[in-house]
Amino acid sequence: MTPDSDPAALAADQSVMIAAFEGWNDAGSAASSALDHLARSWNAREYATLDPEEYHDFQVSRPSIQTVPSGERVVSWPGTVISTANGPWVGDREIALVRGIEPSMRWRRFCGEVLDYAEDLDIKTLIACGALLVDAPHTRPLPTFVTSEDAAAREAFDLERSDYEGPTGVLGVLGHEAALRGITVISVWVGVPHYIAHPPSPKATISILSQLERFLGEPIELGELPDEAEAWQHGADELMDDDDEIAAHVEQLEAVMDETSLPEASGDAIAAEFEKFLRRRDLGNGKA
Repeated sequence: MTPDSDPAALAADQSVMIAAFEGWNDAGSAASSALDHLARSWNAREYATLDPEEYHDFQVSRPSIQTVPSGERVVSWPGTVISTANGPWVGDREIALVRGIEPSMRWRRFCGEVLDYAEDLDIKTLIACGALLVDAPHTRPLPTFVTSEDAAAREAFDLERSDYEGPTGVLGVLGHEAALRGITVISVWVGVPHYIAHPPSPKATISILSQLERFLGEPIELGELPDEAEAWQHGADELMDDDDEIAAHVEQLEAVMDETSLPEASGDAIAAEFEKFLRRRDLGNGKA
């Protein structure tokens, strides 16, 4: 199936921006790891870098120093990079990836600069990716929360509006400002079990990538992520085996989730998963 034949995918010639930021918006580094994976898989190239002096408190987000292969000592500054990619898909779509650390200050100016670049790239849709800590067991599919304030996007993808009210991160501000400029905004969040919140969280990263596949209508090669997710799962199982309190908590979470879940997957859900499997297989075999 091509993107043009899939009614639940963005147009193949529509440029899309995908954003994720380390920090408050990124439990277990799940979202930023998803952006890193895309950048590697799609051979993304740097388009713009935002000046870290404008937006970061370096006592909060400290620079790092390291020795490069030439023997030179270099300082790496925290910041935000916008890169672009023309991946292995059919059509003229360009993807912009916004990857950085949540800024310490001047959020409105920061979001304005990011969105100025978005307008330069003729971006029509922003997909904001985040991760949060939740009361969910690692033994079940991780919960995902996908919302949009755009009525057309909600109808096309069967989404809900967010009913969250309270403190927000830079993703919330970026999405708000993007909508004011007429850019369609879709928010994709995954829940990371709070008792294993330390990064990485490859299972959560795969959940985000699965949602991006849905919107782009394109296969995303997962590489070693499934193996890493399996190792993560085994590690969480061992933690549960070694700690009776955590084991009891997981059992309680499982019971709650099982009571609120459907007894079996719908035919549409099964068909969608099988289609994604076929797309990845074709991508791995080098088929267009």
